[in-house]
Amino acid sequence: MSPRYLQSNSTSHTRPFSAVAELLDNASDPGVTAKLLCIDVLEIKGEACLAFTDNGAGMTPHKLHHMLSFGFTDKAAKKNHPSIGVYGNGFKSGSMRLGKDAIVFTKNGEDSVPSLEAILKYTLFNTEEELLSQFDAIPGKKGTRILIWNIRRNKDGKPELDFDTDRFDIRISDFNTEEAENPGRKLLPPHLEKIQESSAPETEYSLRAYCSILYLKPRMQIVLRQKKVKTQLMAKSLAHIEYNVYKPTFVNKRVKITFGFNCKNKSHCGIMMYHNNRLIKSYEKVGCQMKGDGVGVIGVIECNFLKPAHNKQDFEENKEYRRTVTALGQKLNLYWKAKMARMNLGTSNASSMIAERPDQTWVQCEECLKWRKLPDKIDLSSLPEKWFCYLHPHPKYKSCSAPEEQELSDEEVNSSYDRKFGKQDQPSDRKQRKSSSLENLEHQEHCLSDMAAQDGFSRQLWLLQRMIRCHPLLQSPLLLRMTVS
Repeated sequence: MSPRYLQSNSTSHTRPFSAVAELLDNASDPGVTAKLLCIDVLEIKGEACLAFTDNGAGMTPHKLHHMLSFGFTDKAAKKNHPSIGVYGNGFKSGSMRLGKDAIVFTKNGEDSVPSLEAILKYTLFNTEEELLSQFDAIPGKKGTRILIWNIRRNKDGKPELDFDTDRFDIRISDFNTEEAENPGRKLLPPHLEKIQESSAPETEYSLRAYCSILYLKPRMQIVLRQKKVKTQLMAKSLAHIEYNVYKPTFVNKRVKITFGFNCKNKSHCGIMMYHNNRLIKSYEKVGCQMKGDGVGVIGVIECNFLKPAHNKQDFEENKEYRRTVTALGQKLNLYWKAKMARMNLGTSNASSMIAERPDQTWVQCEECLKWRKLPDKIDLSSLPEKWFCYLHPHPKYKSCSAPEEQELSDEEVNSSYDRKFGKQDQPSDRKQRKSSSLENLEHQEHCLSDMAAQDGFSRQLWLLQRMIRCHPLLQSPLLLRMTVS
């Protein structure tokens, strides 16, 4: 395989965080199902290295060969655990987007005798002891460790990733400059600049923030630079939550949509679009948000009925996607109008409103990784760094063996706010129009009666007019004019 092909393949990821997400997906997918993944920055012989270490199932030599090859994927979805990977290309495109060199260490509980000659020649390790020490960094008897070095640099020669600003985070270096150059990012029209009070969402430049919302329902702990990432249930982290349902015409299913207000920064709003539990598009503005309204409103939907692009940072642009975005815009508009009316706010002063805390408080157990709902009075900031089920105040959920709270399925959910709110004035208008139409018809009928009496008007035309009167679907202006004529 030519190294030039690897470089070309890596360009599918316009931003480095999407490349990191590929490696996280591989660890969380069925067949690996890691419960813990650690991301570290190491210095080996003066070279900065990214290290991704998981405690998953590990790989046999056969599976490892497939991982390093192109187009192989044997991931099969399990119950309540769909596979994110599709093309068998994530490791190659992701790792080569981050750096020019990578090495994979894996163990699956079986003994093996490695061949060291090529590895010692082309990597940062000179001795067998140095090499084998990397296996010791894999927790337990199974797992995988990936080292990536020769980290990509910007045009100015500086590393693309910033390891120094925050010792517990990895950031995009020179983010403001990169944003100004607009590498693949959408520029907002001038009328939307007023709702961007500060900077872009933190998820755009902070790996810690990005990982916290990468999965709709996180099933894996992520430790970034020795500090646990506080993952969150995006659909449970909002205030003034309401639900709606989208029924795609191209598939026979109902899909739940959650709407609510952002509790952190009202200028960061839009639709969070997931696919098979994985975030594809974030803060996608739809409906009235395109005109500057809908400030602070977040929508969350899992679009398993759409097809993601090959880099999993967008959906394929087709009529199904466009219909979905249009429907989301309409439903967001109704939510916005309903909330403004209930709060007795106008759109002009609604931009100053921000919720102090989410409607619900959810926390993940450190041991079983189940999510538990806590009483509303409990503040998340008062909880310990490591929370366990036995700390739950309700006896029913004090054990890791207790199941998670059941939620309504997409088929059971109904809109929790008035979906016709935006059309509440239409019924009366429709009645007025119908009344006016009937008056016109009655007037025409009276005229036709006179015409028939005075001029021997044909009986057939009279019957046609009566038929139109009895069938509203035939009451088109053109047909009426033809009848009168």
